[in-house]
Amino acid sequence: MESGGKVQWDAQWDAVWLNARLATMAGSGYGAVEDGALAVADGRIAWVGPRADLPGAPERLARIIHDAKRRWITPGLIDCHTHIVHGGDRAGEFELRLKGATYEEIARAGGGIRSTVTATRAASLDELVSSATRRIAPLLAEGVTVIEIKSGYGLDRDTELRMLGAARELGRRLPVTVRTSFLGAHALPAEYADRADAYIDYLAADVLPAAAAAGLVDAVDAFCEKIAFTPDQTERIFAAAKRLGLPVKLHAEQLSDQGGAALVARYGGLSADHLEFVSEAGVAAMAASGTVAVLLPGAFYFLRETKLPPFDLFRRHGVAMALATDSNPGSSPATSLLLMLNMACTLFRMTPEEALAGVTRYGAKALGLAASHGTLEAGKAADFVLWDIARPAELAYRIGFNPCAGVVRGGAIVRALSHA
Repeated sequence: MESGGKVQWDAQWDAVWLNARLATMAGSGYGAVEDGALAVADGRIAWVGPRADLPGAPERLARIIHDAKRRWITPGLIDCHTHIVHGGDRAGEFELRLKGATYEEIARAGGGIRSTVTATRAASLDELVSSATRRIAPLLAEGVTVIEIKSGYGLDRDTELRMLGAARELGRRLPVTVRTSFLGAHALPAEYADRADAYIDYLAADVLPAAAAAGLVDAVDAFCEKIAFTPDQTERIFAAAKRLGLPVKLHAEQLSDQGGAALVARYGGLSADHLEFVSEAGVAAMAASGTVAVLLPGAFYFLRETKLPPFDLFRRHGVAMALATDSNPGSSPATSLLLMLNMACTLFRMTPEEALAGVTRYGAKALGLAASHGTLEAGKAADFVLWDIARPAELAYRIGFNPCAGVVRGGAIVRALSHA
């Protein structure tokens, strides 16, 4: 991408992008501007709109002028639900299942989540950062500029804090904003077998306060399900989060309706995630609280589920729908957010507009970042992506194709810009 014009040291903007087609994602639909301009200053969007409405000559307004060459520009993509920090993988179990082994047989042999817990407990912080960096790299190459990372494969104090510390370190090393979620209530560790209440007490009184005191937690999550934790146990974790001033979210209604959506809504939760079995009462509660529905087509596909989330209910009640990879070693080993757009449209019957909103505008809302991210609007973070596409729907249409032509984060070019 070339820059042109003379440097104007008294210009009010650091740079302006001209000859762009903008999918601002503000308001309804794509918020499209066919002949647009976007200016950045001090890491934020200073001006955005039709080029004809620029308040003066570009060379007098900006120090640097970029030619977008008629590319589409969208907000930076947001992956708002991942478990991307962990030790080991579960490829061997994947092979065993395809040969006929049951989940119970694999678990009895030390597999399942316990194998990931064992591997994660054995991994150093540097090892966790290194392995997660490799998994995050393809997401960054697709224009992801914000990612949520959960703990939950340590299930003890030291490893949970080490996972969250690794997530923070990834945010320092990589050109991506990282939001962390404490997910100690993910599964019951072996040392607490048949003592779930005692484990919840341990998390609420020891592990979560320690992680919060170290500045490692942005939100608190839990897995409310028959195979995990009851609504009462989940509420005890939420109460501990509330005492610490932390927002909550929830893995809810993935396998059965436990009333988790209504529970997290009662706490003003940021999001309820999965939601295949959510009831209309749960959806209505989410609508009243502004809780986002985070949909995870990767897990739906990988687990060969058949129960679809109730999209018509979400639409009818005005519940925002976000999308994410759910990147994890057991049920969604996915590292492509663009693939999730296609899956959301083909498996979940979402429209391409809804899918793109799910990884921009509503992905930001699911992380409590709606005021600063997710749309191309003045005052928001200057995180955006340039795409070699004919129309925004192409991002959801293609499979295994990455048309990302460049990434800007905080006003700085962080992925080389194509000259094509």
